[in-house]
Amino acid sequence: MNAVNLFILMHATELFHRGAIPLNAIPPAGGVPLFGHHDGTVRPRHLTGNMAEMRSAKLMNGRVFAGARALYRAAGVDGKDFGKPIVAIANSFDEFVPGHVHLNKVGRLVSEAVKKAGGIPREFNTIAVDDGIAMGHTGMLYSLPSRDIIADSVEYSVNAHCADALICISNCDKITPGMLMAALRLNIPTIFVSGGPMEAGSTTLSDGTVEKSTDLIDVMYATADDNISDEDLLAYEKTVCPTCGSCAGMFTANSMNCLTEAMGLALPGNGTTLASHTYRRKLFERAGEMIVTLAHRYYQEDDDSVLPRNIATKHSFENAMTMDVAMGGSTNTVLHILAAAQSADVDFTLDDIERISHTVPCICKASPSGQWEISDVHRAGGIPGILGELDRAGKLHRDTHSVDYPSLEAKLDDWDIMRDTCRDDVRQFFRAAPGHIVSPEPWTHETLFDSLDTDRVNGAIHDIDHPAVNEGGLAILRGNLAPDGCVVKTAGVPKEIWNFRGPALIVESQEEAIKVILDDTLKPGQALVIRYEGPKGGPGMQEMLYPTSFVKGKGIGRDVALITDGRYSGGSSGLAIGHVAPEAANKGPIALIRNGDIIDIDIPNRSINVELSDAQLADRRRELEAGDGYVAHRDRHVSQALKAYAAFARSADKGATRDPELIDRLSGLR
Repeated sequence: MNAVNLFILMHATELFHRGAIPLNAIPPAGGVPLFGHHDGTVRPRHLTGNMAEMRSAKLMNGRVFAGARALYRAAGVDGKDFGKPIVAIANSFDEFVPGHVHLNKVGRLVSEAVKKAGGIPREFNTIAVDDGIAMGHTGMLYSLPSRDIIADSVEYSVNAHCADALICISNCDKITPGMLMAALRLNIPTIFVSGGPMEAGSTTLSDGTVEKSTDLIDVMYATADDNISDEDLLAYEKTVCPTCGSCAGMFTANSMNCLTEAMGLALPGNGTTLASHTYRRKLFERAGEMIVTLAHRYYQEDDDSVLPRNIATKHSFENAMTMDVAMGGSTNTVLHILAAAQSADVDFTLDDIERISHTVPCICKASPSGQWEISDVHRAGGIPGILGELDRAGKLHRDTHSVDYPSLEAKLDDWDIMRDTCRDDVRQFFRAAPGHIVSPEPWTHETLFDSLDTDRVNGAIHDIDHPAVNEGGLAILRGNLAPDGCVVKTAGVPKEIWNFRGPALIVESQEEAIKVILDDTLKPGQALVIRYEGPKGGPGMQEMLYPTSFVKGKGIGRDVALITDGRYSGGSSGLAIGHVAPEAANKGPIALIRNGDIIDIDIPNRSINVELSDAQLADRRRELEAGDGYVAHRDRHVSQALKAYAAFARSADKGATRDPELIDRLSGLR
């Protein structure tokens, strides 16, 4: 290569990295490795010999993969685009789920942004289960197992087609964690962008009373309240879910979307910008543009800091969980963050969550645990607002970065509304307000709040010196009833029942739990124990919003405890303790409890025990194993698909993930 050609190549490459010229405008020069294509176009492959080759490169070069290129052409890819990064767009569009009904439009928007930025967008779909529709019947058995199917389907599609980068368009309960597990397995440039939360409802009752900020939980409470007329129940039914989006409040869906934002894999506003607001549209467009930039940084600049596993480090997991505890997110986030950590090969366990829960207060109590809508949290600065307060309190690791910023400090300088350095456009962004337009369509309005919420004493987000609750919003309890731990959302538990002692009432299915609540068999002062609903025992670890809603509808929500090896909805509140591990089907002590045994719960001291001696428990275990063993006494059909899930499922303290040692042993593969 002569000096002139070298100068031209270096100058053109510099302009490309600065975004001034497109990649295919860089002229070829002797001695530089190139993408060579059958249509005669050439593009630089690498400027040094040690950079990562694009995964799709094997398909775009040489005679042997002409068939693959022919199929890409048939799918609408122009030959002149061969050599650009292929961006897989994992979309969870679904007409069952209100959080997903608009995602077909989101997919088209993201695809156009990717194409405009210089990538090849290739969209595909995953399944999505609506937990609210599946709730209360055997359909819920399929919810948690769908997480593995979603993760597998993303991995299958991306690897089968040699995609170079990934955008995950998720929203609801199992979809975000399933896609997160896949992204951490694949470890290619990835951005998450959710469909966004729905607006809260406004319900007018037959007597003219207007109830504001209603949501799905209100109609479920109403179904069990004999004082609610059929007319008023219908009014709730028609109004509590007024727009597309994930359910209003810090339920599991929004908790997970906030968590991916705090982890650094999603853009600011991902967790709190309403699905109905036009600002959400801009978030999708920005994600489509940015993923191409990340692909170029990795494949052409050898910048592996953009990879999910280099973003989602142990410290990032701890920061995300700290945020979750600080805002009292769903107990299900514990299950999902443990599963994600295993996919990333990060040593993050229930012990880490327990440690964090002891040292982080709850500084944001959103619905259903508190008065604030998700849009109120957004007005107060959203997730960057919470992270800003935690950072000032010294609760975060600062040696983390995100898909869009090289450091946490740099991001908070721009996005924390309490800092003088916060950008003007960011302040405008956080003024996005509900539009109160009842419609399943996204981006219906541009309504803005008059001002931001910067009140850190009485506003939606508190500072560390004025917490909403001194204790964190989530807690891990242990004892002879749950040796491997269980989870309670303390943000939703009235303080007067943080210490509870009462006799057990045992049931072995969610259906039986609903029956004993609705027929008044469950009495104030009792602890309802719902067992054999864990990952293996259910199978599928049913989410049980109906029991927690019905005890409130019956007016005994402050007088009883609910304990299960299954799980509760992010919409649950009250003394609802889930994820008991080991589960009954895995020989956990919860299988040994009998009616009338005294259960002692002590949230301040993080303990849960049954008042039985070790000898008594051992005698009961021998008696149980001499009889039927660890099986539920109920009539429930379990399909082959669910049996396959149960065969490999571990208890909740392991994230209800597949047992890798068992899989390796049975497969005989390395």
